[in-house]
Amino acid sequence: MSKKNAFSITILQTADIHGQIDPHEELFVENGKIVFKKRGGLAHIKTLFNTERAAGRTIIVDGGDMIQGSGYAALSEGKIFSDIVKDMHYDLLIPGNWEVVYGKEIMLDVMKNYRTQVIVQNMKDEKTGENLFPSYWIKSIGNIRLAFIGINDPDIPERQNPKFSKGIAFNGIDQNVAALIKKVKKEERADVIFLITHIGIFKQVALSNKTIAKDVDYILGNDTHERIRKPIEGKYAKVTEPGAFGSFVGKLTLHFEDDKFVSDEYELIDVDPEKYPADEALQKIIDKAKKPYQKKLEEVVGSTTTPLYRYIPVQTPMDNFITDAMRWKTGADVSLSNGFRFGYPVVPEKNDPAPINMNDIWCMLPVNEQVKTGEVTGKQIKEWLEKEANNVFAKNPQERFGGWLVRFSGMEVELDTSKPKGRRILSVNIGNKPMEPDATYTISACVREGDPKTTVCRLKNAKNIKIMDYTVHDVLVEYLKKHSPIHPKLDNRAKAVDLKKISFTTVPGTNYKFR
Repeated sequence: MSKKNAFSITILQTADIHGQIDPHEELFVENGKIVFKKRGGLAHIKTLFNTERAAGRTIIVDGGDMIQGSGYAALSEGKIFSDIVKDMHYDLLIPGNWEVVYGKEIMLDVMKNYRTQVIVQNMKDEKTGENLFPSYWIKSIGNIRLAFIGINDPDIPERQNPKFSKGIAFNGIDQNVAALIKKVKKEERADVIFLITHIGIFKQVALSNKTIAKDVDYILGNDTHERIRKPIEGKYAKVTEPGAFGSFVGKLTLHFEDDKFVSDEYELIDVDPEKYPADEALQKIIDKAKKPYQKKLEEVVGSTTTPLYRYIPVQTPMDNFITDAMRWKTGADVSLSNGFRFGYPVVPEKNDPAPINMNDIWCMLPVNEQVKTGEVTGKQIKEWLEKEANNVFAKNPQERFGGWLVRFSGMEVELDTSKPKGRRILSVNIGNKPMEPDATYTISACVREGDPKTTVCRLKNAKNIKIMDYTVHDVLVEYLKKHSPIHPKLDNRAKAVDLKKISFTTVPGTNYKFR
C-alpha cells in the first residue's frame, strides 16, 4: 500500500554574516590548495530564498552576528540592517555574540525593527530579569509542529568588551533550557525540535551528545564559521553550521509521510552571484543604505601583493599585517591582536596589487579602539599563552571559547596543540632570543572598554600602562600609506609542531574537514 500525504519541509539557515552586504572574495580549499571565488551578497541571498520558497514549504532562519563586521555596519551602528533584513523576509532570527556591540538598546531597536520573530532563551534584562526576546517559536505546517529554541553564548561578557553587553544577564545551557525543551515537547506537542545555538561548533557537538538534548532533533549551530556539508550526528541530535559572511546557505529538508518523519537531506549551497542574480528591490534598499557612508569607506589607503585572509587557527597573513603594523608604530617588543574569525579575503588579481580601502580595514577590525601599551614579565606571557592556547585547543569543549589563537608580532612561539592544558607552549622567543621568565617586555594591543586598566588583550596585571592618542585604524592606515604595497605571508612566528603549516579547523571525534 502506498503512503499518503507525502510532503517535505525545508529549513534554510544563514549565520555569521558579519555585516557583509555585497559579494566578496571567499576562500576555498581544493585539492589541498587555497583558491578564491566571488560569493555572497544579501540581494543575491534573497534571490536564493525566493527560489527555494517557490519550490515548497520553507522556513528561513539566521543564527546571529548579522549587524557587526563591516564599515557599513559599524558607521550605522547596525541600523541599516533593519530595512534590509525586513525585505529578506526571514521567518526567525537570534542574536549572536556580536549583536551586543553597540549596546543593549541599539541591539533591541535594530532587531525589533526587523519586523519578524527574534528569539533567545538566555539573554535577560539585568535589572528586571525579563527575557529580552521570547525564548522559543512554534510553527505549524499542516499537522506538523516545529519548535525552535534560541540560545546565545553565555561567555559574551568575557569574549567581547564587557561594556558592550552592559545591562544584559546571561544564563548557560542549564536546567532552565532543559525545562523549556520539555515544555515544547509535552505542552506544545512539538513533532520536531530545533535548537538555534550561537555557541560554536565544539560546544554544539558536545551538546548533541548530552542528555539535555535527548528530545532535540537538530542543533542549527552558528558562531565558528565552519562549513558543515553533512550534519554531524551526535547521540541525540544532528548539528549543522553554514559558514559565514553570507557566502553559504544551509538547506535542511525534512521528509514526512502520513504526518510522520521518515528522512532528511542536507546541502550547503554556495551563494554564487552568477547563479543567483541580485534581487532588484533589495539591491535598491542596499544602495540607498550604503550611500551616506560609501565615499568614506571606499577610500583606498594601500595595497597588497599577497592575499590577506584569516580562516587558519594558528596564524594568518591578515593578522600578521595588523600586528606588524602595531609593533612598527608602538615600538613594543610584542604586539598583540585577538584571534578574530571575521574578515573576507583581500585578493590581488593576476599580477596587480589588490587595493585596500577603509571598508576592508573595518572588516578586519570592526571595533576601532585606541592603542594600549604596558609591561609584563616573560612568566606572565608564558602563562597567558597557555591560557589562550587552551581557549582554542582544549580537549574539553566547555573550555573553548572565542576565536582562534591570539595573534602577535615580535614573538616566535612553538606549540603542540595535542598536549594537555598548561603544557602546550614548547618555546617562546622575543627579539630572536629565548624569552626569560624574569625579564620585562613591552606589549601593545587595543583597548577593550570595560577591562581593568592593567589588562592588555586578556593579559592581566600589566604595569606602566599607556593609552595612546591614536586608534588601531590610524595605525593600519599610516602603515599602509608608508609601506604599500605590503606582502604579508605565513612565517614561523606561530608554529604548531603537530599541525601542518596551513591547517584548518578539525572537530575531534568527527570526519569534518573545512573546504
